[in-house]
Parts: sequence; C-alpha cells; structure tokens
Amino acid sequence: MVRDPHAGPQGYPVWSVYYDTPALRFYWEKIEGLKFRRKLRIRRYGDIDGNITDDSPVSVEIKQRVNRVTQKRRVMLPYSAAMDLCDRRMHVQVPGSTSTDADQAFVNEVLDLVTRLDLRATAITGYLREPYIGTDSDLGLRVTFDHRVRGRDRDFDLRREAENRYIIPASMSVLEIKVNERAPYWITDMTARHGLQIQRISKYCQSVEAHDLAPRSRFHVPTEQTPDTPTLTQAKDI
Repeated sequence: MVRDPHAGPQGYPVWSVYYDTPALRFYWEKIEGLKFRRKLRIRRYGDIDGNITDDSPVSVEIKQRVNRVTQKRRVMLPYSAAMDLCDRRMHVQVPGSTSTDADQAFVNEVLDLVTRLDLRATAITGYLREPYIGTDSDLGLRVTFDHRVRGRDRDFDLRREAENRYIIPASMSVLEIKVNERAPYWITDMTARHGLQIQRISKYCQSVEAHDLAPRSRFHVPTEQTPDTPTLTQAKDI
C-alpha cells in the first residue's frame, strides 16, 4: 500500500454537516439496521478555519445502503449554493460546463428529499484523514485512519468559528477498510495477529449520541475512556 498521492503529508481535514428529520429518522434507520437507509450531508474536504467562502467547493452527498451494498452519490456545488439547496430549500443550478443532466437530476432529488422529509442540519463531524491505497493486486483497496474525531450539535455554518468536542476519545483513531469485493488475506491475517476486533460505528450517530440528542446505542464509543481490547473500528458511516 502507498499513501494516497492526492493527500498532503499530514492527510486532509474532512468536515460534514448532516441533515435529518426532527424525529431523527436517518439516525434510527441506522440504529435499527434497516436494509435500505440513507443520509444527506454537505461535505468539505480541507481546512475550514477562515478558509471557506461562499464560492468554496463542497459536495452535497446522499450516502445510502441497500442490503449490504453502500452507495454514494454526490454533486459539487459552491458552498452558498449548497446552503441554498439544503438549508433554504431553494432550487439551484449546477454550475460549470462539465455539469450533466444527471447532476441536475440529483440536485432536484435532494431538494425533494429536504422538502418532503423536512430535513434540517442536525450534527457536524470533523476529523483529520490519513489515506492509503492499494497497488498491484490490491487495486480497489483503500485504508484510512481518521484522527481527532470531533463534532457539534449547533452552529451548523462551516464558516463559523465554533467549539467542537471529541466524539471519540482523542487517543483513538478510526481505522476504516474499504474494498470493492473482499478484503485481501494479508489484511485479515494482520488484524487477527494483532487481536483487533471489528466495531461498527457511524460518526453521525456518534455525534448525535455524544450530544445527548438520542440515547446511547450499542454502537456508541464512550468519549471518556479507551477500551482495553485493541479495536479495528470499521466505520459503517451510514
């Protein structure tokens, strides 16, 4: 494996604003393990401290799971347009000469979802991602370490200087393994030799529970302690 060439030497920050219904429908779909579930978010790859403007590119994403298959669909928009779409429930046009009819159809789908389900910003998550990619026979393999996983339940404008709290202990990182089909044998062998355990976690659900917006679930990682057993935290982030 090699470090993702698109990432800097320290990795890159990832910030997400998650949308949900007043009754936290998407949260409960995850907790209850529905075979079809989804989430809507605005995601910013890169630092946000004084570096995000109305024109900064962000992705509006619907991440969904159908049975055991996870799908992610997205469109890139200026931050102000993403806010118009998801917060102000306004119709927006996808800018740029490379936009397609599929991009505009996706924007229309997001607008319908936000309006029909009365979605509103519910939680923010942020972390520093350290990514690696497979080579040769491991093409399609991606391993990421997410450090300093934080969140908040207010001040949902990414341009604001707001306080975040750790939603996973600061001493811990989330190790996520993504594969197109099956994980290579050497990875399963290595995790077994080191006694790592798979723990499924949704950063969105973790933020909801850390801020007492919902009861702690069996997936919750306590923010005040570190588990005795090494954990391979495989982030099923949907």
